[in-house]
Order: sequence, then C-alpha cells, then structure tokens
Amino acid sequence: MSEYTFDDLAVVMGTYDEEAAIGTVLDDIERVTDGRASVACVDSSSDRTPEIAREKGARVIEQEPQGYGVAVERALRAADRPVVVTTDCDDTYPMERLPDFLAAINDGADVVSGDRLSRGAETMPRFNRLGNHLFAAIASALVGSRVRDTTTGMRAYRTSVIEGIEWTENTGLSAELLLRPLCRGYDVREIEIDYRERAGETTLDPVSGGAEIAGSILRVGMQERLR
Repeated sequence: MSEYTFDDLAVVMGTYDEEAAIGTVLDDIERVTDGRASVACVDSSSDRTPEIAREKGARVIEQEPQGYGVAVERALRAADRPVVVTTDCDDTYPMERLPDFLAAINDGADVVSGDRLSRGAETMPRFNRLGNHLFAAIASALVGSRVRDTTTGMRAYRTSVIEGIEWTENTGLSAELLLRPLCRGYDVREIEIDYRERAGETTLDPVSGGAEIAGSILRVGMQERLR
C-alpha cells in the first residue's frame, strides 16, 4: 500500500468565537500542507469566526452550541479523507508538526496523540496543567499503560478508527478519543509537541470542566474494562 500524503489528510476542529486566532491556524495549515489538506470547522460562533474560516477556504458546518464533544465528533464525522487530524482553533497547537503526525500514521500507528505535558506546557495555566497531569495518572491506572496527555486537542486518526467506535462523551471527548482506542488494542502513540499561549479568551471553566473530564475518564475506563 502506498503511503498517505497531504492529499489524504483532513484537518478538523470545533470553533466557537475564535476570530482572533482562526485565520492564523488556517494559514498555517495551508502553508504546511501546500493547500492539499481539506479543512472542516463545525462552528457555533457569534463572532466573525465562520466568515474568516470560509474566506480561508475551510468548509464550515454551522450548528447550535451543544458543547465541545458534540462539535468535535461532528467535525470528525465530516472528514472526507482516510486520515483525520483534530486541532483547536486558538493557535495553541503547532501545525508545523502535521508532517510528523502523518509520518507516524504511515509507520503503522492508528492514533497519534500530541503530548503537550512532557515538554512542560509552561503557557498553560498552572491549575490546568496540574489537572491534566492528574487526568493522565488516572487514565494510566485504568488502562494499564502509561498515558502522558489525555486531553490534548491535536491528534491524528485513521478514519477507520473513528468510524469503528461509538463515542459517548461531550466535555470529556478528548480523553475518550484516546482511551477507547488504547483499550481496544489499536496502535496508539504519543509524540511530544510544544504548546503555545492561546489567542483570545477561553470559554471552558477549569473547575466544572475538569470535573466532567475526570468523570469521563473514570466512566470510559470502567466501561472498557468491563467489555
């Protein structure tokens, strides 16, 4: 089988009021992939985010706000290529690493997860950073193997993985998207990435959101152990 190229890559994201950063993210994807990757945004914004995305050539799917996971899952389902990469639209993730994610898929990985924490993630608020380390420790105990970053927004998947699993979580979908493939024997790899300071304001409350993510990790981990 021939290797995947950028012509086989879809980059998808949920977008919500990110007009400060969305243009930069889409420009970076265009530059790194020579415009060959498809891009889809599932958008619930009240600002100019969808207009900017369309101007930059992205496919925009509008829906009412229903939470992070609903938007990301719909974005994943909208992918029209055999390899799909998720990212956030706040310019925190390094689009220049897209070739490395694709290379790992070509090396046999089913899921490639961007590990922000091993390099320090100093631009992440301290409370969030501590919470993410705790999430990783809980997940590692549940799945029986070392997990370094459960909630990263940048991952690559073979679309067959996405299509083959029923996803149930919303705020905790990022953790679920890692844990279920791990528990089911897929080749899941973590690669270290840098994490930049976000552009614009965050819309996720760290306390309530963190509690939901922790609940998702416990729920998914127990469900998978009882399968």
